[in-house]
Amino acid sequence: MHIAAVLELEGDLLPALRSLRSALQAKVDEFEEKKIIKIGRTHLQDATPLTLAQEFSGYVAQLDFSIKRVESSLPDLKLLAQGGTAVGTGINTFEGFAEGIAEEVSKMTGIAFETAPNKFESLAAHDAIVQAHGSLNTLAGSLTKIAQDLRYLGSGPRCGLGELILPENEPGSSIMPGKVNPTQCEALTMVCAQVMGNNVAATIGGMNGQFELNVYKPLIIRNLLHSSRILADGMRSFETNLVSGLQANEEKIASIMKESLMLVTCLNPKIGYDMASKVAKNAHKKGLTLKQSALELKALTEAEFDQLVKPELMVQPAPYKL
Repeated sequence: MHIAAVLELEGDLLPALRSLRSALQAKVDEFEEKKIIKIGRTHLQDATPLTLAQEFSGYVAQLDFSIKRVESSLPDLKLLAQGGTAVGTGINTFEGFAEGIAEEVSKMTGIAFETAPNKFESLAAHDAIVQAHGSLNTLAGSLTKIAQDLRYLGSGPRCGLGELILPENEPGSSIMPGKVNPTQCEALTMVCAQVMGNNVAATIGGMNGQFELNVYKPLIIRNLLHSSRILADGMRSFETNLVSGLQANEEKIASIMKESLMLVTCLNPKIGYDMASKVAKNAHKKGLTLKQSALELKALTEAEFDQLVKPELMVQPAPYKL
């Protein structure tokens, strides 16, 4: 079980994960060079600006942490139960037998395996595999968040957010000509849903080590291998067919930015929260721009507004210390 798990995670899952991480980092670099500023969103509502590169850097960081989580599960998986025989005592073996197995497996695989220090634990419990699957479950959650964000940001093309242009991989509809669906996002999130289901079953399997033997071994290792394989395949497809061809719709991003009322936040230091709130609400109620509303309410002059409302200054902390 442990040998198969390590070979699968190191040979398939981690390379695919690192490759997707690199593809997203390439997008961060591309968007950083273009200096694309967009509106942020919290609670699905307009918020203050950030750069598209900053938004994508969050995805890269999620995958960086996922890589560390998967890697951190490997040392325990490299401890082998072989040599514990029936109940962990090593009955009917000889001194050095367990160590010899680990040594031979290490030679065959090129991976440093060791014999488990406590065979009673390694036969009756499979916490190491449950932990490893837990890292895949967390990865599935991260990938779902990333895929959903890209799907929503690519919604449209005219009546959605439309901030991203998704690659056209296939006809989107047999009845609506010209439709492009975010199938790669949908496929990856379905993979992630399956992984989460596998994780529940693997966790239940890990609980069922009665006394000296866990008899749910087939379920536990099957789910880990299945989850690893479909995640690796899903990430490769997502990278090749979506992330690599992803483009920013700079015109739409700029248009949405101009319409946002949340740029009013940068007026807080000058006119205070209450007056800034009045400016935003008045603009929304009357269909005015923020500047028109601020001037109508005499909250500040046109020159003051132009000096304060600069999105490029809102994507980082103020350049002073208290």
